[in-house]
Amino acid sequence: MKTRICDNGAQRTDVTERFSLEEGMTSRAAVEAFLAERTLALAGASRSGKKFGNTVLRELRGKGYDVIPVHPEAEAIDGVPCAPSLAQLPRHVGGLVLVVPPAQAERLVVEAVAAGIPRVWMQQGAESPEAVRRCRDAGIDAVAGECILMFAEPTGFFHRLHRGLWRLLGKLPADRS
Repeated sequence: MKTRICDNGAQRTDVTERFSLEEGMTSRAAVEAFLAERTLALAGASRSGKKFGNTVLRELRGKGYDVIPVHPEAEAIDGVPCAPSLAQLPRHVGGLVLVVPPAQAERLVVEAVAAGIPRVWMQQGAESPEAVRRCRDAGIDAVAGECILMFAEPTGFFHRLHRGLWRLLGKLPADRS
């Protein structure tokens, strides 16, 4: 087991890698399938604009993704209309990006199952064994504990450098046989 520090907005936590291959270790195919979806929901952006979820929202929109922020109270975030819940999304989405604490991620995975969302990306710090298990049990493709900005093209300098470092260290999602 390895431990890494994950920054999930203002919350800083130690996250221990708890995912075995069977529990949901991310594959390269899962990353590519998620990124092929061009319409996404995102939970974890704030009205203040200061959370990492806001950065993910801006970056993905800048890369051409149609991203619907999900926020129970905000009408819009960064000028983008919000859905109050996954059940109230205005159109079908191919994936859900979670940039929230693990307990919220677990609840949102249950909502994603009910809403028929086929893929979930749990940003570093959002993942938990329970959320991954719920995805697996429901047949949802899950990416857990990876930074979406390291993979969504075009990748900025910092995230390209980060991805290169992870490649050298053997930490990137791999193909599975």
